[in-house]
Amino acid sequence: MRYRQLGSSDLQVSEIALGTWLTFGGGIGDRVAREIVDTAFELGITFIDTANVYNRGAAELFLGEVLASRPRDSFVLATKLYFAMSDEDRGLSRAQVFKQIDASLARLRTDFVDLYQCHRYDTETPLAETMEALTEVVRSGKARFIGFSEWAPAQIQAATDLPGVEPFVSSQPEYSLLHRDPEAEVFPLCAANGISQIVWSPLAQGVLTGKYAAAGAPPADSRARSDRMGWAMSRYLSKEILEGVDRLRPIADGLGITLSQLALAWVLRQPNVAAAIVGASRPEQLRENAGASGVELDAATLGAIDDALSAVVPA
Repeated sequence: MRYRQLGSSDLQVSEIALGTWLTFGGGIGDRVAREIVDTAFELGITFIDTANVYNRGAAELFLGEVLASRPRDSFVLATKLYFAMSDEDRGLSRAQVFKQIDASLARLRTDFVDLYQCHRYDTETPLAETMEALTEVVRSGKARFIGFSEWAPAQIQAATDLPGVEPFVSSQPEYSLLHRDPEAEVFPLCAANGISQIVWSPLAQGVLTGKYAAAGAPPADSRARSDRMGWAMSRYLSKEILEGVDRLRPIADGLGITLSQLALAWVLRQPNVAAAIVGASRPEQLRENAGASGVELDAATLGAIDDALSAVVPA
């Protein structure tokens, strides 16, 4: 496993990060989830990403239990706030920032998180209020650094222009071979301001693993057939996209790697990307994904990838 610096922070994070959305705390059983965490540490995956809203706190509760026996300096822990935890509890107001960090720390059984992220932008709260509250959280020692997820370029710029507040060190956008929007503005803006990317859905909700065929129904044990997880990937299950993914297969085969590893290596080719977040419902999935760390793609391979997907995504 290779490691990268997270923005202007002093955090070193594993290139492959373990995500907990839709899985921990309900999506999969706790026994398998424990095996996945153990496998992550065995593989050198030390960066774990979660959020208060994942399974309404259950993901954090599970991590608090399973990480309690491990030295706190053996992993980098990130969580988030914004989405509704109740009818009254949502957003990025000063009161919510303070309330939700304390609730997350209690569930996670830790005195601090390494990274505290705004899960989305709050249009109903003044940006200065949010940034000042996050600054207090950092300076009180409850979080080491702060980040955001899916903010627009103008929102990112406005935050970096505020004086006297803690700077963001991370951005968490959706980014994959099939979703390249952040390349245009978010990546260069963040790179100029000491902000790294921690990308989510780098495998397009599993479509880039190659397990879904253009003809026929998804496998019975796949995420697409799951009542809890299938809703998140329907936009990637078109015949055209699945045919494009199938055209990637000989490229991966020629390199001696899997489709998943090819897709993750493509994401990690970006110097502004510090880590790719992957979920897993079985330990062997995590082992395969970890194999992407250190895989380098040359110009000819990148060109072949763009040609294979030219019908479904702009190069």
